[in-house]
Parts: sequence; structure tokens; C-alpha cells
Amino acid sequence: MEVEVLRDAIFADGAAGFESLAMEVFLFQYQQNRIYRNYADAIGCKVSEVAGLSDIPFLPIRFFKTHTVAATSFEPDVFFESSGTTGAVNSRHLVKDAGLYVRSFTKAFELFYGSAQDYCILGLLPSYLERGHSSLVFMVDQLIRDSRHPRSGFYLHDFNALAQTLKALEKSGQKTLLIGVTYALIDFSEQFPMPLQHTTIMETGGMKGRRRELIRDEVHDLLKQRFEVPVIHSEYGMTELLSQAYSKGAGRFFTPPWMRVVLREEDDPLSVITGPERGVLNIADLANLYSCSFIATDDLGAVYPDGSFEVLGRRDNSDIRGCSLLAL
Repeated sequence: MEVEVLRDAIFADGAAGFESLAMEVFLFQYQQNRIYRNYADAIGCKVSEVAGLSDIPFLPIRFFKTHTVAATSFEPDVFFESSGTTGAVNSRHLVKDAGLYVRSFTKAFELFYGSAQDYCILGLLPSYLERGHSSLVFMVDQLIRDSRHPRSGFYLHDFNALAQTLKALEKSGQKTLLIGVTYALIDFSEQFPMPLQHTTIMETGGMKGRRRELIRDEVHDLLKQRFEVPVIHSEYGMTELLSQAYSKGAGRFFTPPWMRVVLREEDDPLSVITGPERGVLNIADLANLYSCSFIATDDLGAVYPDGSFEVLGRRDNSDIRGCSLLAL
């Protein structure tokens, strides 16, 4: 399949053809991504024996810290870097076509939440805004512009202005999305608790060492109490991917049709396991066409029969990473 045709097929409605599309993407990336091909060869992958997703090798995410992971040779439209602790080596993701990323996160947002134009979108992402080259900031910035609401925008440290904006939006009955890094949402809720009837609160993870580490349930219970909302939503994404999963409560994430999560054994990187058992998350993101669509993360989790998944923590000795700094 020609790569341009493949791009369109990835975002076609439904997931019935996911396995065949995954095979097409695997073959393209094996041929065009030198790092991925070398890794697959090194672990003894025989392309002729790859028949489906369970046979496809998943590239350890740490390669993004040490190598340029790219399919085909290109000058990137944009590059993204992960956040991390001081002195840590950050991941870098070169994006050949920023439009492909926009298409992925826009379509996924519409699938889960509807059109951005239905919302006033407020971003509380101070640490990401300050460091630059954040895929999360890129996404939220585009959604803010797509919303076309005059009050949509980012907030750094002016909690008073954010509180006044939320109060005005609530008074008018405006449907609002407040998306924020976890520590900033907690800080804001502590200083400005208020009932929010028309606002969806979405946390992206990240305590960043600013506060005592809290498990996700504690964070959500705290925010639900202070904002008097029934649920807290969550976004799961990372620098190395071009797609996101969303949770509308209870910590269960759902993926768009072109993204799938499977488990591997913690002590066997080549194994794939099924069922709601504890394992390490492997993520297939077909939108990540010009990089690597098959990423072996360091996140511990569980995958359920309906395709949803939970994030349960981090592997021992794995790097602390930006969107996963929340202790789960």
C-alpha cells in the first residue's frame, strides 16, 4: 500500500482493519526506519513470520533518548521533547508532518468529546509552557484555537484570573474544558475551590516533585471534593506518540480506533499477554507513521477485554517521565 493511501486508511472509521493496517505500517517502518529495523533484526524477528500485532516487535521507548527514531529521511516540521528531572536525558521525537499529529489528536478529541468549538478550553500547564517543545502544549494550543472562544487560553501562575474566568463561564452556562498538569490543578483547587457544573476537569498527570506523591484515586477524590464534580477526566499521551487515550473517570482509558494497547511480561520484553493481568504496556499508534508505531513503554498497567486499560505505575529503575510523574 502506498504511504499516502496508508495515511488515509489509518483514520478511516472503525477499527475492523486494525491488524492488517498494523502489518502494513510494520512493513513500511521495518524498511524505512533503520533503528527499528536494526532492533528487530537484533532480537531475531523474522519478517516472513510476522502475521499480526502479537508478532510485531515493540521498540523500547528509551531509544528515543539515544537515537533518531525516524522512518524515511526528512527535515521535521516540528520536534517534541519529553520533560524530566534535572540532569535527565530527555526523549526527542522528530515529526515529519505536523498536520498528521493535528489530524490524529483532533479526530480523537472529536470521538470522545465532540467538536472543540463546543467548548471554552483553558490550559493550566505551567511547567510544559515554560520548557518548550511540548507535544501536549502543541495539542492544547491547537484545540484552544479551534474552539474560537474569546476566553479560551493558557494560564501560567495567575490563579486569580483563572478563577474569575471560570466563574464567568459557569454563570453563563458555557461548556468548558479545564485541562491541567496534576500539581497545578491541586494548587489551584486549594486556593480557589468552587462548584463547577459546566466544566470538565482533565488531568494529564505530573506531580513534578512539587508535592507529596499521591495515588490517582487520592488526586481525583481531592479535586472532586473541591470542585464538586462527579468525575475527573484524564489524558494519556507521551512525547514519543502522536495519539492520546482518554479516561472519563475511574482511571480506565480508552483509545481511538488507530491506537491499541497490549501487555507484555515485565521480565520478558518479547512476550505478549492477554487479560486484565498486571504487565507492562506496549502501545501501537498507527498515526505515528514516520517514526515508530510500536512502542514498548515503561508503564505498568492492565488491559481489559473491551480494549480499555489502566496505568498502575512505573517499572522499577525506569526513568521518571513528564506525563507519568504522578505516582499511581
